[in-house]
Amino acid sequence: MRGTAQWRLRTRILELGPRTLVMGVVNITPDSFSDGGLFLSPKAAVAHGLKLIEDGADILDLGAESTRPGSRAGGAAAAVSAEQEQARLLPVLEGILTSLPHAVVSVDTYKAETARAALAAGAEIVNDVSGLTWDPAIAEVCTGFHAGVVLSHTRGRPEEWRAQPQLESDALLATVREGLAASLAAAERAGIPLDSIVLDPGYGFGKHFGENHTLLARQAELLELGRPLLAGLSRKSFLGHTLAPLFGGEAAPMANRENASLAAMTAAILHGASIVRVHVVRPAVEAARIADAILAAG
Repeated sequence: MRGTAQWRLRTRILELGPRTLVMGVVNITPDSFSDGGLFLSPKAAVAHGLKLIEDGADILDLGAESTRPGSRAGGAAAAVSAEQEQARLLPVLEGILTSLPHAVVSVDTYKAETARAALAAGAEIVNDVSGLTWDPAIAEVCTGFHAGVVLSHTRGRPEEWRAQPQLESDALLATVREGLAASLAAAERAGIPLDSIVLDPGYGFGKHFGENHTLLARQAELLELGRPLLAGLSRKSFLGHTLAPLFGGEAAPMANRENASLAAMTAAILHGASIVRVHVVRPAVEAARIADAILAAG
């Protein structure tokens, strides 16, 4: 179902397809939906990142602004300025690369100035959850540094997500496909090479709970856009709501979503994802090996 491809980064090339690559998340924020505040200090965040690599992460994804539902990320009055974001992010990036100079580090940002600072400090990848739409200047920054790029689909801004109408299956897939195609076109206009781009369906980003199941079931259709897929399903709220009958009708707490995260991640691999973005790395590495073996046998 998934093919093989090369992903051209700032200073190296990653082979995608022979096995699933695992991207470990390091949230340097006080308000992330999953682990806000745990790794806000640079020392704690660096130690966490190094542990994720020890556990088998191929890539680290550092984020210093929460894009949880209801946040003001992406707007003119964003809760976190570029200066604040860089003050949180850069010491952690530099600390990780000082300890492990060959680590592959991605920066989770939609701000051009933060992307510029992070790439200059040694990041290889820009993971833009807005798909180049919230700060269009970021595309030229990525071009100038020859960065690897993750283009995600986001439907609206986080403060709008809860009020958006639900879409039926075909309309949902058309919306995601058209959004990713528009981001690819913007990247091409800016001179970002196609082989520098990976696409992310954007689970939870402007999708209602059940829409995420639909998107996951039909994820492989997005391979028709011609680039490998990254899937970030770890700890997402739709998983908690799916488990609600097992938790007295309430959404499963964050601490009780790891098994569901692994199940969704495995489904994403079997439906064509080449990279998975996770919070807990070692179990994900093991589950990905099994999913890869199934794909190879098929």
